[in-house]
Amino acid sequence: MILDRRALIGTGLALAAAPAIARAAPLPAAEGDMVLGSPKAKVQVVEYASLSCTHCAHWNNEVFPVFKTQFIDTGKVRYVFREFLTQPYQFAAAGYLLARRVGPARYFQVIDAIFKQQDAIFESQDLWGGLLKIGTSFGLTEAQFTAALQDKAALDAVNARVEKAAERDKIEATPTFFVNGERFQGGQPIEVLAAAIAKAAQNKPGKG
Repeated sequence: MILDRRALIGTGLALAAAPAIARAAPLPAAEGDMVLGSPKAKVQVVEYASLSCTHCAHWNNEVFPVFKTQFIDTGKVRYVFREFLTQPYQFAAAGYLLARRVGPARYFQVIDAIFKQQDAIFESQDLWGGLLKIGTSFGLTEAQFTAALQDKAALDAVNARVEKAAERDKIEATPTFFVNGERFQGGQPIEVLAAAIAKAAQNKPGKG
């Protein structure tokens, strides 16, 4: 499965394994954060996800709608989405370039569309065509879509965010969640996150 090599630079990253870091407070803001929910929420949930990760797609498609209804829409959680890259790196990077090009107001709609169509796109092996179809559904012309994927500065920014995530938060796999700083690796069921959120809401910053 490949994208048009003329339009997208390879984005493979060597991520060194590192021990998990125990945290007891919400993670500090990072460049490129995309956020949903009230800034006054007592609990911060950070998700590191990759658009090429099948586990991330499953969590987005099956768990996130319930999570959003129960916790984001009710003001209980401030949800922070952070971009990461897994194989095929080019697909994940291209998806993020597309979402950024469509713009912040519809960023999460693009992410959701890619996750929901991920399986069909992979099965077709036409990664470029699959993303192009999504791009045009959000009003981009083919020329605008191609330009977005040729934006070297934007691609460099994605790579920089991923490199910092690997160094700062020791991200090794996706999805990885932090609930007020407590790490949960893998696609978590709603019950696990609900329990962690309830616990975090009762704890003051700095407490374990």
